[in-house]
Amino acid sequence: MNSILTGKKLAVIGDPIEHSLSPVIQQAMLDALGIACTYERILVSAGSVSAWLPVAPDLNLAGFNATMPHKTDLVPLMDTLSDDARMYRSVNTVVIREGRFHGYNTDGEGFLRSLLEEDIHVRDMRVVVYGAGGAARSVVLKLAAEGAESVTVCCRTPQKAAELAAASPRIRLCRMTEKACEAALAEGELFINCTPLGMQGVQAQFEDFSFLDMLPPSAPVCDLIYRPLKTRLLEEAEKRGHAAMNGLGMLIHQAILALEHFSSLSLDAPLMKAAVMKRLIPVLKASA
Repeated sequence: MNSILTGKKLAVIGDPIEHSLSPVIQQAMLDALGIACTYERILVSAGSVSAWLPVAPDLNLAGFNATMPHKTDLVPLMDTLSDDARMYRSVNTVVIREGRFHGYNTDGEGFLRSLLEEDIHVRDMRVVVYGAGGAARSVVLKLAAEGAESVTVCCRTPQKAAELAAASPRIRLCRMTEKACEAALAEGELFINCTPLGMQGVQAQFEDFSFLDMLPPSAPVCDLIYRPLKTRLLEEAEKRGHAAMNGLGMLIHQAILALEHFSSLSLDAPLMKAAVMKRLIPVLKASA
């Protein structure tokens, strides 16, 4: 396929960067589209992205994705910002055109698309989120912006996430141990884990899963983790009859949206996801 990406390069930057699955995902889509473009990992040390950015156009890059710790550092360096990038104060996708840098964030929209795949519509829904770190920010703000009736964020130190609640009257904060959190669970229509508890390589795990008993059986349980593909949380949720989903859909859909920005194409999401899954699942299973 003739494309503005033909003969160019794409990349993901971060520190560390070896673990990133972006090259597997993006190259699978580029190959499926027949676009002659390569995608690679680039180590950019923490705190040095402002010095690296002016060099990016000289690397034949049409754009790049960003992972930790660069997402927030990129915001003031962009020539333009999408509404979502401005709302989250975070950039995960940068398109380079004529030496100018255009920043986007596809995380929140990618998560919404993964919910829609499961026929979950967030408007007027009561949502409970565990965790208030970087992974939670785009999810919580997007849910509120899309009209969720309420998004109750349960975390260990709510004061650290106070700016989240200030962003929308739909967002509420409480400690995991507070009655308010228990009440939110009892009325919850969707539960989302945005903490790293249960992630491969992370020793910490939920102390117990009795909080799932407070959820109505009809409430789906979502874990943003995709390594492993099924966490203990999802196993326990399924035992209790809840529909369960991991974070793989969000990972793939945010990547599809990023490639749409890079390529200026409207992509067939089911086709792209099928191409990605064919390559990605063996990689995830091999690293389990």
